[in-house]
Amino acid sequence: MSREQTMRRRIKLLTWLFIIGLVLSGATAIPLTSELDRLVNLTGARQLVETPGSTNAPDWAVWLVKVQSTLQETSDKSPILFYGTDWLAFGHFVIALVFVGALRDPVRNRWLFDFGLIACALVIPYALVFGGLRGIPFWWRLIDCSFGVFGFIPLWFCRKWTIELERSGSR
Repeated sequence: MSREQTMRRRIKLLTWLFIIGLVLSGATAIPLTSELDRLVNLTGARQLVETPGSTNAPDWAVWLVKVQSTLQETSDKSPILFYGTDWLAFGHFVIALVFVGALRDPVRNRWLFDFGLIACALVIPYALVFGGLRGIPFWWRLIDCSFGVFGFIPLWFCRKWTIELERSGSR
């Protein structure tokens, strides 16, 4: 296999990884209440928070239970707000769909990797600033920032290899 074929294969693999990540991330924005219920049950967070003991419950457990209660309350009183997360999911799906162009012709559509890199970089200040304004714990904002970091890595390699293909005159 030639170097060009190897780079194309790697670009395709990492682009698929990015697309799948976007789709999965979007899909998790729809069933928030049931997902959080499962997570709280799986981790035993509610028992940690509600069981009287000699030590305080861990911050992550307190946070999960608080978010679960808030989501349930919102679901009961104002389910219309979840329409916003449905559109968030839609946005993820559409952005994932756009990256099909990079699968088809990565050199011609190299701008998609630039776009993705910029979007991933913007996740970090967005999560830190708006998370702070909304009272999201700093450690949770770092988890949100990790989506930008982990999305940036495959896109950076795709862009690098696409530039190499372009310079070699490959189309």
